[in-house]
Amino acid sequence: MVLGVACVLQPAKTEAQMTSVGVDCSQIAAKGIMMQDNMRAGRVLIECGVVRAGQPADGVDVPLSPPNIQVSDRACTDGASCTKSESAVWASTKDNGKTIVVNYNDHNPGGGLSYTGTSVSTDAGVTFKQLIPPPFSTGHGDNFGDPIVVFNSKLNKWFAGDLADGCGGQGIATWSSKKGLVWKVGACAHNGGGDDRESMWVDNDPTSGTYGRMYISWNDFNNNGALSVTHSDNGTTWSTPAILNPNFIRDVQVTGSPRGAARFEGTNSTVFVAAMDEGGGGFANRQNIMYKSLDGGVTWTSSTMGPAFKPVGEGVCDNPYFVKVNPIWRHMGWGEPAVGPSGVVHYAYAGFGKKKDFGDIFYVRSADNGKTWSAPVRLNTDKNATFKTQWMPSVSSDLNGKVTVSWYDRRGATTACNNVSDPGCSYERVGIQSADNGATFQPEITISSGIINQPAQNDPGVQACYAGDYDYSTALNGNAYVTWTDGRAKVGTTQVQNVDFAAVPLP
Repeated sequence: MVLGVACVLQPAKTEAQMTSVGVDCSQIAAKGIMMQDNMRAGRVLIECGVVRAGQPADGVDVPLSPPNIQVSDRACTDGASCTKSESAVWASTKDNGKTIVVNYNDHNPGGGLSYTGTSVSTDAGVTFKQLIPPPFSTGHGDNFGDPIVVFNSKLNKWFAGDLADGCGGQGIATWSSKKGLVWKVGACAHNGGGDDRESMWVDNDPTSGTYGRMYISWNDFNNNGALSVTHSDNGTTWSTPAILNPNFIRDVQVTGSPRGAARFEGTNSTVFVAAMDEGGGGFANRQNIMYKSLDGGVTWTSSTMGPAFKPVGEGVCDNPYFVKVNPIWRHMGWGEPAVGPSGVVHYAYAGFGKKKDFGDIFYVRSADNGKTWSAPVRLNTDKNATFKTQWMPSVSSDLNGKVTVSWYDRRGATTACNNVSDPGCSYERVGIQSADNGATFQPEITISSGIINQPAQNDPGVQACYAGDYDYSTALNGNAYVTWTDGRAKVGTTQVQNVDFAAVPLP
C-alpha cells in the first residue's frame, strides 16, 4: 500500500505544479491529500494527474417522472454538469417538520469551483425546490462541499455549512437562515487549510444544560489529520477545538440525545462522535470507535464498537487509499450513529460479507450510553452471494426509540457490476426498522419505489470514483427523513447523479 501510493505520487512531486485551488502538487503527501474525501482534495488530485476526472458526455435532457421526490431539481445541460449527491437532511421543530432542508454536493456549471446545492421543502417534504443561485456559493469564497445542516430549536434558526477557501483555504464555513429560504453569511466555525469531512449536530432538548449548543466534528489535515470537535451556543463564536485523537482516525458523524428523550445520565444531552480507524487505507481491517462527552463537548471518553472487520468493496479507486464498490462508489465502510431514549445508542456500518459477498450491513448497539457494545448483527436478510452487495448505511432514531436504518442494495443483481451500464450495477434503497429501540428489527422495507439505474460520473471537475461519500438521515414528527444518490434521471444517454428524498413512517 505504501509503495503503491509512493509510485502514484512520484510524477506530481517532480512536476511541482500549482493547482487552481492553491495547493502545490509536491505537497500532496505532506498535507494528507490522499486520505481526504472532500471536493477540494479531489480537485488537487485531478489537476496533479493522480486520479482521473469524469469524462464529459454530450446529450439532451430526457424528462424524469420519479416515484420518489427528487430534491435536486436544477436543470442539467449535459451529463458532465449533473453531479448531485452526498446529502444531509434536517427538519424544523418550529413548524413540526413542515420545513425540511437538504444540503448536498452539486458542481454547478459555470460556477467555477462551487460544489454546493441546497433544496427546501415548505410542505413537509411533499415537494422540494432547489435554491438558485446556490446560497452557499457566496460569502466564503470557493465552496468545496461536504454538506452539514441543522435546525436550532432554541435560536429558531437554521445553520448549514460546507468547506470553503474563505475560512483559511479549506476551513469550515457556515450560513444561517430563519426560514431556510434566504441565507446569511455566517462565521467560520474553523479556519484551516486542511479540514475534511465535517459533520454537525445540535442539542435541541430544552431540559439539557447545553440546550441549543451546536457541534461540528472533522479531520484537521493541517494537524496530522487530528479528529477535532468545536462547539457554539450562538453560531457566531466557536470554541477552541477539542482534540479527540491527535492522529488520523476518520470522522464519521457527530450526534447526540434526541429532543424529549429520557436521559440516561448527567444533566446535559450526551454528545457522540463516531469514528473509524481505517488501518492505513486500502483493504486493511477497520475498527469502529465511539467518542462521548457528558459536559457539552469539553471532555471526551472513547470505546470500541465491536471487533475489527474486513472492509466492504471490490477494488480500489485511482487514489488507492480508497476502496470502492464497483463501478464508482468510493466507500470505506462508513455508517451513521443515532441515539434513542434511556441510554441506547445505535450504529450501522458496512463490511465484507460471507461467501464472497462484497458488502453487508452490520449493526451494533449500546444499552449503557456508549460504555459497552453488543456483538455485530447483520441487518440485510438476503442470501449472501457474490453480486448482492449492500453499502453506505444511514441511521435515525426518535425520542421513542423508533429506529430506521437504510442503505444502497443490489440484492437483485445476478451478474457482475464492472461498468456503469452493466445490469448488475442497478440498485435499490432498502431499509429496516425497529419499534423497540433496536432490541428487535421488523422485516426489511424497500424505500426506493423502483430499481435505480447506476449513475455515471462524467464531470471533469469531480473525481471519476465518486457517487457521494455519505447520506445523513434524521427523524421527526413520526417520520424518518431519508435521502440518497439516485440515478434514474437521464441526460441524453447518461444516467446522472441526483438527490432523492423519502419520508418513511416510523413503525
